Amino acid sequence: MVRYLKKRSINNLKLRKATMADFDQIMTILKDGANQLAERGVDQWQGDYPSKAQIKEDIEHGSAYLASSADSETIGAISIVNAPDHAYDKLVGQWLCNTGKYVVIHRVAIHSNYAGKGYATELLSSVINYIIDNRTDIDSIRIDTHEDNKAMQHLINKMGFTRVGTLHGVYRPNETSYVYELKSNN
Repeated sequence: MVRYLKKRSINNLKLRKATMADFDQIMTILKDGANQLAERGVDQWQGDYPSKAQIKEDIEHGSAYLASSADSETIGAISIVNAPDHAYDKLVGQWLCNTGKYVVIHRVAIHSNYAGKGYATELLSSVINYIIDNRTDIDSIRIDTHEDNKAMQHLINKMGFTRVGTLHGVYRPNETSYVYELKSNN
């Protein structure tokens, strides 16, 4: 299995589990992420997703994380959700691992003040390596993104994921998302 930035951390990124005290900060980061997408002409996160209720649920279930730089500045947010994720019940395609032992990476955002500095790559590679090294109960990691979000598609491909299918209308009517999977236990 290929390791991503395991030994050469660029930014000394740190992850910590979010609490309800972090709610406003997460919403600010996600709104900033939505604005970045809109500036690039990507119609992702332009409606009511991710919603306040979704973020509160992520925090309550221990799925929400904040990423901070070496100087302790909060630079981004991510959710790591344990199976089952019923959004994937409507997958048009085929999983690499037909398993209920997976995690899903959702709601990845780096604040625009820190964009272009390698944080998104480091964030995803840190999460992937942590799951592979510490979650031996997990067979695969799943992620999806909007069909027009070329930057995220590039990052997902760079991390070694395989595109396994599409979702239609799961997040918003008439929206298509590409779904990817990475086997974590080979």
